[in-house]
Amino acid sequence: MRFFSKMIKPLLALALAGAVLAQQGCSKEQKAESAPAAAAAAPAQARKPGDGPRVITLSVTEKGYEPSPITLKKDEPVKLVVTRTTDHTCATELVMKDYNINTPLPLNQPVEIAFTPNKSGTLTYGCAMGQMISGAFMVE
Repeated sequence: MRFFSKMIKPLLALALAGAVLAQQGCSKEQKAESAPAAAAAAPAQARKPGDGPRVITLSVTEKGYEPSPITLKKDEPVKLVVTRTTDHTCATELVMKDYNINTPLPLNQPVEIAFTPNKSGTLTYGCAMGQMISGAFMVE
């Protein structure tokens, strides 16, 4: 009976760890699937002169800046509306070095940030801690 107990306990622990990891894997797959869907939900539509800037809503959550990546058009004015919804992040501001933007993000208050991307490629933005938490714009 003692041998049986020594074998069953590690096997149960292993099975439980596997179940926990499997559940976490499912949530990460959902995140991966939802991120492109969220980016696709805000496609760059043909805009007419005088329409004003393209408005993009971003949230700062425990997962980071969401959604990301987002596709932008070069030379199209953009107005970001960013709301930080958690205190459990170092992303308490949005820093975009290429555009000299360093804007504080108070908790649960929408903050507007206007800029016009003037270069094609990947534009990375993030927290002030060396963009440890970051997001990206794909500028076409």
